[in-house]
Amino acid sequence: MLLGSLDLLQDDPSGFLRLMVLIAFALVTAITVHEFSHALVSTVLGDDTARRLGRLSLNPMRHLDTGGTIIMFVSGFGWGKPVPVDTRRLSRGHTDMALVAAAGPLSNLIFAFLLAIPFKAGLLVPAGLSLNRVARVMTGGFSDGIADILALVILFNLMLGVFNLLPLAPLDGSRIVAGLVPKEHTAAYAKLQRSGPGLLVAIIMLDYALGLGILWGTIGPVVRILTSVATSY
Repeated sequence: MLLGSLDLLQDDPSGFLRLMVLIAFALVTAITVHEFSHALVSTVLGDDTARRLGRLSLNPMRHLDTGGTIIMFVSGFGWGKPVPVDTRRLSRGHTDMALVAAAGPLSNLIFAFLLAIPFKAGLLVPAGLSLNRVARVMTGGFSDGIADILALVILFNLMLGVFNLLPLAPLDGSRIVAGLVPKEHTAAYAKLQRSGPGLLVAIIMLDYALGLGILWGTIGPVVRILTSVATSY
């Protein structure tokens, strides 16, 4: 995220600092909602592991992963601290695990749509909710400032939600698919997913080093569609 706004550091240092603070706020909000929802659904479905470990909380410090936060702060893609889930305590095993996994990204999407209600109702005007817009946040009046803050939080929630639906371990999408795979194929699927983390890191590094835009090219169109649906009126 900040990689695309480094020129702002030289042209407008105070604007860059302002951007950092707002991105941090949006990022922490999105991750907290995401991980809390995992903990909540796992608790409801019978596994109290997350609750006993203090993860059933809206305290951001319970959910931030240092590496995932830094990567997402810089590039726009990342993750929070995984919520521990014991599938043996879930009544329907991997099926319930799929529901726990889905709770995180779905909560981000739902939260984004709720925050977009002022835009949808015409009370606020979305000033170009996109990655290209973030370098110019908080440059207008009060209502424009509120719109910018909401826009960033909405953007991060949509990005985090869609990104985590990708079917690559350790993202939630891989666990959602695992819950749908027939039992006779679970071992083969688990073996296939062992290469997921390495593949994901390789894609992120290639995007960073070569500017290929693989990840944003994959999730960007979905994020743009959801943004338009959420904020247009």
